[in-house]
Amino acid sequence: MFSDRTNWKLAQNRFTTAVDEVRASGTKILDLTVSNPTRAGLHFDEQAILGALASPLALDYDPQSKGLRGAREAVAGYYRAEHGIIDLDAEQIVLTTSTSEGYSFVFRLLCNAGDELLVPKPSYPLFEFLADLQDVRLVPYPLIYDHGWQMDFPSLRKAATEGTRGVVVVHPNNPTGSYVHAEEAGMLNSFCRERGLAVIVDEVFLDYGLKTSGAKTSAQEETNHGAALPRIGQGDGLQGSFAGNQEVLTFTLSGLSKVAALPQMKVAWVVTSGPRELQAAALGRLEVIADTYLSMNAPIQWAVPTLLEQRKSVRSQLLQRVTENLREMDRQLAGQTNCQRLCVEGGWYAVLRVPVTRSDEELAIELAREKAVLVHPGHFYDFPKDGYLVLSLITPRADFASGFAAALDKLNL
Repeated sequence: MFSDRTNWKLAQNRFTTAVDEVRASGTKILDLTVSNPTRAGLHFDEQAILGALASPLALDYDPQSKGLRGAREAVAGYYRAEHGIIDLDAEQIVLTTSTSEGYSFVFRLLCNAGDELLVPKPSYPLFEFLADLQDVRLVPYPLIYDHGWQMDFPSLRKAATEGTRGVVVVHPNNPTGSYVHAEEAGMLNSFCRERGLAVIVDEVFLDYGLKTSGAKTSAQEETNHGAALPRIGQGDGLQGSFAGNQEVLTFTLSGLSKVAALPQMKVAWVVTSGPRELQAAALGRLEVIADTYLSMNAPIQWAVPTLLEQRKSVRSQLLQRVTENLREMDRQLAGQTNCQRLCVEGGWYAVLRVPVTRSDEELAIELAREKAVLVHPGHFYDFPKDGYLVLSLITPRADFASGFAAALDKLNL
């Protein structure tokens, strides 16, 4: 009765079952997997956010395929102000309700059933579900770790076939926290230009860049006043936003979920850039796809300019939280030799390399049951082997310190 594309394993995994059991027991859990910024103890300007949703302009129905012009202008203004992309036109932007919807639009645009996209590994597991629903085949290419994460271009070239339509890049990657470096961006453009491939770039964590040096980590600039932070790519060897990439056809995805820490507002976008003729052809087709669904609602579109402004105060809070938790992690790790934090350049997560004495899932289950501490096993993110745990750095500071101490106590037995 059901399609093969939905033939997923729907049974609850062992880790989730164990976590449910611990919660049911009433035990206080120290959650080091927090991903919801609205429940991470941040301060939001409630009056401005809620007031923006009450615009009387929302009473008028004005269906625009790409989204209301004013909302798209606000997004273009964000790229000008934060990432220095001066010539970005609002007509290059298509609004969507989520980056997932943006992915689905781009996958449909580029791929026939059975076509392939190259995706990084490790990375966020959502890609598999999105690809299944669009009848697209994912072919992984590895990120390798050698004093920092790097794209494995020899493997990328080997992975490409006649059926390949594009390369997916997560900038910075989730969960490794690694940005694409400028040199890698040049190699990626050359690779895609030679083969006629598109680049699909997820930049939801782009604004959360860190400076790292060995075990010491600090925010690019700590501020509680909403001042602009240094742009990624300014003298640090990292690639800036791909929204300004003109070398090959490029689709850059982002949204309010991370930019303004407002996932519940369901505002995202796709920026299309590249050679003029390809860009125009892609935008024409994307507009038809978006017009078929018209998924954006009026109140939220009129609120976009105000909601984007929230990024300034919320981002500074999150960067401070991430920085302090990384420092606490490094402080605790300095007292032992069994575990190692891998280099992180940005985002909200850290990867911990641990001794391989059992599977990552078994270790995460033991931590939940014995220490009431939640961490994610590496296999959730397609790490190629055991020995990796993923921790959220936006967990409230006291919980993070206590939870990580308890986890280390278990890991160093």
